[in-house]
Amino acid sequence: MEYFAGIDVSLRSCALCIVDGKGNVLLERELPCEVSDIAECLRAFPYPIERVGFEAGTMSQHLFFGLTKVGFDVVCMEARQVNAALSAMRNKTDKNDARGIAQVLRTGWFSPVHMKSREAHGVRALLSTRKALLKKTMDLANEVRGLLKVFGIRLPMTVKHGSFDGVVRPLIEMDEVLVHALVPLLDARVALYEHFLELDRRVKRAASQDEVCMRMMTVPGVGPIASLTFKAAVDDPTRFKRSRTVGAHFGLTPRRYQSGEHDNPGRISKAGDRDVRATLYAAANALLMRTMAGSQIKSWGMRLVRTKGRRRAVVAVARKLAVLLHRMWTDGTEFRQENVGGMA
Repeated sequence: MEYFAGIDVSLRSCALCIVDGKGNVLLERELPCEVSDIAECLRAFPYPIERVGFEAGTMSQHLFFGLTKVGFDVVCMEARQVNAALSAMRNKTDKNDARGIAQVLRTGWFSPVHMKSREAHGVRALLSTRKALLKKTMDLANEVRGLLKVFGIRLPMTVKHGSFDGVVRPLIEMDEVLVHALVPLLDARVALYEHFLELDRRVKRAASQDEVCMRMMTVPGVGPIASLTFKAAVDDPTRFKRSRTVGAHFGLTPRRYQSGEHDNPGRISKAGDRDVRATLYAAANALLMRTMAGSQIKSWGMRLVRTKGRRRAVVAVARKLAVLLHRMWTDGTEFRQENVGGMA
């Protein structure tokens, strides 16, 4: 008889449920969300556990590698599929969720989630902190703009981040009230912007020292941010058997609803990593609208702009970029203009 353990994970605690191959519940317990406590409970069970499973979440990385290290066969399941299965249950509790996860694990009706390496998460953390500092810098600048409007001071429509402080300070130095209120805000913005510049240098340095990223940056429109974001999200290129599936993995392919006489292709699914999708979209937009060098992929995209519209064309080029970057990574090749237009 095989035995399966399902875990419903939360920040401080988790609910554990063990079922046998026929679906009978043998053990239910509330535990602290720590690898040592969970492993001790699983070892105390009188029969060997075939597999341990939980849905993807913020704590899944820690639990996956921790339980794998102590000798358990662990699988992380796609959250959307698990949520669809658990939605059929009448009452939602941690105990019932753990029971449902164990049953999903037993039946095999799930898609395993790839657990990224620590290096990939480190790159993702670097990119996230850079993005957060840039957003906070822009928020403070917009706050200053709004406060100055009350006093009749209207800043130019576009002011570069580096020159914002030099433009604003002379305007408020003659007013004691504005100096008293806004100088601390400007000082905080300057400090945030300096830290952002340091993180931006680290991102560019990391991309320039990575061979894969350097090859990806030979593609027009793809820079350090796009290459690092894509590389960290994919992590292991061999987990995709075909490069065509990369675009679908990041939600860049249309949804489809087909039933009987109805066949309705919708907008893109927007599944997967939102940051990767946004970065690929920005790279595709730069390739079409800013890059001066000609290429087959740009010519193909500009034809789509004329026939399908700009937004659809940019999404199509972003999907093609995902396929192209993955193929370059697996083949170890640089960007070549020929035969790019034939890819899908």
